[in-house]
Amino acid sequence: MKKYNVVILGATGAVGLEFRKLLVERKFPIDKIKFLGKSTVGQQVDFGDTKITVEAVEDGCFDGYDIALFSGGGAISLEVAKKAVEAGCVVIDNSSAWRMDPEVPLVVPEVNAHAVESHKGIIANPNCTTIQMVVCLQAIEKLSHIKKVHVSTYQAASGAGASGMAELEKQFKQIVNGEEPTVSKFAYQLAMNIIPQVDVFTDNGYTKEEMKMFHETKKIMESDIDVSATCVRIPVMRNHSEAIWLEAEKELDPDEVRKAFESAPGVKVIDDPASQKYPMPLWGEGEDDVFVGRIRKDLTNPKGLTFWCVGDQIKKGAALNAVQIAELLIDKGLV
Repeated sequence: MKKYNVVILGATGAVGLEFRKLLVERKFPIDKIKFLGKSTVGQQVDFGDTKITVEAVEDGCFDGYDIALFSGGGAISLEVAKKAVEAGCVVIDNSSAWRMDPEVPLVVPEVNAHAVESHKGIIANPNCTTIQMVVCLQAIEKLSHIKKVHVSTYQAASGAGASGMAELEKQFKQIVNGEEPTVSKFAYQLAMNIIPQVDVFTDNGYTKEEMKMFHETKKIMESDIDVSATCVRIPVMRNHSEAIWLEAEKELDPDEVRKAFESAPGVKVIDDPASQKYPMPLWGEGEDDVFVGRIRKDLTNPKGLTFWCVGDQIKKGAALNAVQIAELLIDKGLV
């Protein structure tokens, strides 16, 4: 089997850690691997049974490498992604920097695997909330075209990275000890609270996170689907949840939809209300699939359906999707 030289940019963050785990667990065909960073240069980082020193992002750092997994933020991606491509790398970028660039495929392998074939060196990894939602919507789209989606997200601290999770843990400890909670990463105290804001507000009253779901869903599903989102941060460490209402072109039978979910790649159904069985963040950490439940008719619309889904934001919502894209490139002989 052919092996590949791989670069991880941002190997010490929450997503970078997951990259490292997944490449080992999935036995990714690696010949040589390099970790790049800025503030972490010189730090030794675990990779399987070995330790690798983080190197600086500098001229020539991508030379001789085939695949670059980026999770260092939009600014660094805009600065060096094209340089990596010029050096011969295919870049799979986890930031929002390239997602809406018409020249850059935005890919969720379960939904639009064919899109990688048009890549020109950079492939964008979608937003975590969008990935989780479209994996589910694709199963329904095969039954009937979806016209509209309303979604409320319940997003874990992990969406703000390792520092977000650390702040939530610190706040809980401070509250238990009767101390004033430290507020730095989020706009307000997250522990014992929910914050109806994820990312900054735009001129139309929606946040950037909410608008990402609007624009990215259209691009990934290659559809005229409209999405209206309300994104909320909740005091959960890891795993995002979403309540989704949709309107299709034809009336949908919940049992038919349930069967479609059961056969859909990347989806697992937990839907037994009589036994109080439904997806929850408590049980989803570290899982590959998006878990779906509470599947039922929308009482306000004969062509409407509603369901609940939960997914690991760091895994399927970020690192796993990117690694799956890399595996897809290899399977298609595109790298």
